Amino acid sequence: MSNTPEIALEVVRKYLNEISEITDTDWDFFSSKLTRRDIAKKTTFLPVGAIENHISFIVSGIVRLYIPKSEPSKEITFGFSFKEQFISAYDSFLTRRPSLYELQTLTDTTLLSITYNDLQEVYNTTKIGNLIGRLTAERLFLIKSKREQTLLNYTAEQRYLDLFKNRPEVIKEVPLKYISSYIGVTPQALSRIRKRITVHE
Repeated sequence: MSNTPEIALEVVRKYLNEISEITDTDWDFFSSKLTRRDIAKKTTFLPVGAIENHISFIVSGIVRLYIPKSEPSKEITFGFSFKEQFISAYDSFLTRRPSLYELQTLTDTTLLSITYNDLQEVYNTTKIGNLIGRLTAERLFLIKSKREQTLLNYTAEQRYLDLFKNRPEVIKEVPLKYISSYIGVTPQALSRIRKRITVHE
């Protein structure tokens, strides 16, 4: 473990223990493989075309998952990950193939990360490795599934309200252009939705 404060480790252990009890031996081995990464706001820390080499736990901050385009206004934001969630381009992590999307911090962000090779060692030595892999896979699946379902079943206004019902911090920390891309409307349409909601409040 490098430069990782005990309080951050306790956050991770508490989160995992709520799902499955972890032995001290397994935890000690797993936590010894974690590296703290402090990443500045607006940093793309996994570019498209790179192979994902980490699974990370967000100690603090917000991460955007998006597909870049030659025109920035046409980027497709398809997910956000927040404090006390796992983040990875997990399909690239598993297949060892280049990622088709990017990961970018929207705020100053602190991650606790484990590399691919270290996680394989954890898999072979402890039970906790399988839990980390499963939770990360579930997280990526839920991000994609949630967006697909809301695009199919909700109006743009319902998608906006649903996002802020579940994650009220988004309105303070995430630029509106990313929110509009996430819910599938133009920034102008999102502005009209926000005005309409404000009038009805």
